[in-house]
Amino acid sequence: MAMNNPYAAYQQNSVTTATPGEVTLMLYNGCLKFIKQATLAINDNNIQDKNTNIQKAQKIIRELMITLNMDIEVSQNMSVMYDYMNHRLTEANVKNDASILKEVEGLVVEFRDTWKQVIQMNRQQQHRQGGQA
Repeated sequence: MAMNNPYAAYQQNSVTTATPGEVTLMLYNGCLKFIKQATLAINDNNIQDKNTNIQKAQKIIRELMITLNMDIEVSQNMSVMYDYMNHRLTEANVKNDASILKEVEGLVVEFRDTWKQVIQMNRQQQHRQGGQA
């Protein structure tokens, strides 16, 4: 019988109790982690790790794409950007180009930081509304 890993249990619990907004934030952070690991793998000339980590980042980008509500104009714009990032990740993988990974990393950071601000604004608004009830 395998021993329980308290860290894995904590991670699983944090995902299952997170709001949809917090899950999206976790996805952005995971994508950044995999892009950074892919960059290190390129620098170490480790083709297998580079490929694996870029593919993980692409899976996250695709997950973010399918969760968009395409009835909203901003989602259509985000979809175009996600598609661009996914294409650039493929290009970085084929060309072993860390500079492309850096470009995509910058875009993901912008999305993540904007998303953080949205979450904070929603919390402040809910807090104000809760105080008025």
